[in-house]
Amino acid sequence: MMFSDLRSALRPALVLTLLFALLLGLVYPLALTGIGQVLFPWQANGSLIREGGKVVGSALIGQAFTSDRYFHGRPSAAGTHGYDAVASAGSNLGPASKALAERVRNDIEALAATAPGRPVPPDLVTSSASGLDPHISPEAALYQADRIAKARGLPLEQVRALVQTQIKLPLLGFIGEPRVNVLVLNRVLDREAKGH
Repeated sequence: MMFSDLRSALRPALVLTLLFALLLGLVYPLALTGIGQVLFPWQANGSLIREGGKVVGSALIGQAFTSDRYFHGRPSAAGTHGYDAVASAGSNLGPASKALAERVRNDIEALAATAPGRPVPPDLVTSSASGLDPHISPEAALYQADRIAKARGLPLEQVRALVQTQIKLPLLGFIGEPRVNVLVLNRVLDREAKGH
């Protein structure tokens, strides 16, 4: 009697568990993947940017640009060398951290030397929470224009105009901030410099 009660109680629980495992573990993910591939294939496949058939990066993940010939993104605390998508994280250093204050102070001094007398935009010395932010503010991009124009032998106004063409405005005019994708801007800069 007790065994048959237990068996009759377990049967619906097991059937529902298997049903929901099948629905939520297989059918639902496959349906969403299919919908994503049909409606948003570029985004569903990582927003990869290709050049000559070769993947050069993603529009969603920042990269370390160190040459004076390129725009630099935000500092990254993700991984040992930064911009490591596997180790996406902030530095977890608080506002009272001496290590953070020293790093920011050193970064400000280095950047101030490239544009004397101008305040350094905060996003050029502070990392994002993920450490992978591909965007900088228009101010941060324009701050770097002098260095890039000098390194590439381009007119400063041409570099500044190039930045202006790459500014993305907030969604619907009020969601988010104006921003510039560093990888996209650097690719456009390379194309522009070839024509110069």
